[in-house]
Amino acid sequence: MAADGWLKMHASDTVAVLTAKAPSGSQPLGHGAALERAVPAGHKLALDTIAQGAPIIKFGQIIGYATQPVAAGEHIHTHNCAMGEHDTAYEIGVDLEQARANIPKVAPGEFMGIHRANGQIGTRNYVALIATVNCSTTVIRQAAFQINTSGMLDDYPNVDGVVAFAHGTGCGMAPDGPGHDNLQRVLWGHATHPNVGAALFVGLGCEVIQIARMKATFGDVGSAERFKGLTIQDSGGTTRTIAAIVDAVAKLLPQANAVTRAPAPASALRVALQCGGSDGFSGITANPALGVASDILVGMGGTVVLAETPEIYGAEQLLLRRAASQEVADKLIERIGWWENYTRINGGTMDNNPSPGNKAGGLTTILEKSLGAAAKGGSTPLTSVIDYGAPADVPGFAFMDSPGYDPASVTGQIATGAQIVVFTTGRGSAFGSKPAPTIKLATNSALAAAMPDDMDLDCGDVLAGVSLEDKGRQIVDMILKVASGEASKSEALGLGDNEFVPWQIGAVM
Repeated sequence: MAADGWLKMHASDTVAVLTAKAPSGSQPLGHGAALERAVPAGHKLALDTIAQGAPIIKFGQIIGYATQPVAAGEHIHTHNCAMGEHDTAYEIGVDLEQARANIPKVAPGEFMGIHRANGQIGTRNYVALIATVNCSTTVIRQAAFQINTSGMLDDYPNVDGVVAFAHGTGCGMAPDGPGHDNLQRVLWGHATHPNVGAALFVGLGCEVIQIARMKATFGDVGSAERFKGLTIQDSGGTTRTIAAIVDAVAKLLPQANAVTRAPAPASALRVALQCGGSDGFSGITANPALGVASDILVGMGGTVVLAETPEIYGAEQLLLRRAASQEVADKLIERIGWWENYTRINGGTMDNNPSPGNKAGGLTTILEKSLGAAAKGGSTPLTSVIDYGAPADVPGFAFMDSPGYDPASVTGQIATGAQIVVFTTGRGSAFGSKPAPTIKLATNSALAAAMPDDMDLDCGDVLAGVSLEDKGRQIVDMILKVASGEASKSEALGLGDNEFVPWQIGAVM
């Protein structure tokens, strides 16, 4: 229900969301207590009196509990609302048939893709320099800078650039365990990514992460021309290694350049769904609009990958209700339990999220944030739950386990094979990514106007009456254009060289 200056999202809601800033002393709802101070847009007001301890409901779901009596019309936020127990009486698969019916019958989509010899279809064409360990980050960064600024690429117009995937780990870790496995999957996933035309692994030589072990674990990629490796110790030190990298890339470039774009089905796309700097409008405009786009892509036979396990916490029930199998549901439940233990043993809680910026934008608890974040995944069946950075091999709606920290989460999503990232934001973001470009959606028109060089699409017009269905189709159109080679705003700004952040778990030894 919409009124002048506020929205009620569901018939059972006990709060309204302000669509415009309400001044001190006003009664935005037309009844109840006058505001003691100004309340920003995106924040919540009580529709009626709420008793202490009573649930506070938004989107038809509990987002927290009143920590004190709340008068009608009063501002509801961290001062009078806190997280409590959320529903864990999971009803697995009860909405599965409806979720299957929600897969839209749409015409097959198409984009101009880069067709690889192994059957992969990319949206970009990079040469990747990949450090196996922090010790080799300087040499790959210096080599990439030298190549990208030397004019060497001028003769290779089909190569989008040379990108250095540098990171701060790779040694001082257990040779078996989640931290090691995460890094291996991420490095291999980037080296063999559809958007990478050639890759060069660079190590020190004595680190825990070894090139030969990765090959033994994942199998040979089948192309010696596309995939190479060297170490600093075998190459004769820093200076000689930089020269060896430049020489190796010079030999890789002719084959990497030997590609052209040709029509490709949208079913070949894997799209990463991401949010950051969320606000009170994220779950009302951009996230559900992206959910509509996700459903359309699934209808076209494509794959969409939601992530950020701490940011679906409290909303996992909505995903479990449409799990395609008990096995899929059990994997998600296991990951939720792992995160509860992980935060506990590290002195945190799952409600350490939302961030200060999220709270300033109107999000009060992780339950509220999660309900909005989960909307990015649309309404079709949850077909798979995958480990961080593991391949997204099952078409449809997938969930990847990851932190809520955007760079670490997107790094894992790209490693799954995602060729495009779609990123919603309400507070603002300067995020970009390589080798998969990022499209950024503004949840409100004020942000779109304030950061026009960063925002690709304004979803704030949903508040003015544009339907989520129309906005979802706009998002799909933009995805297909960017997949065909059109630069996103973050690409035009040159972002993406510093956002490669593999998720580190475990003791540093």
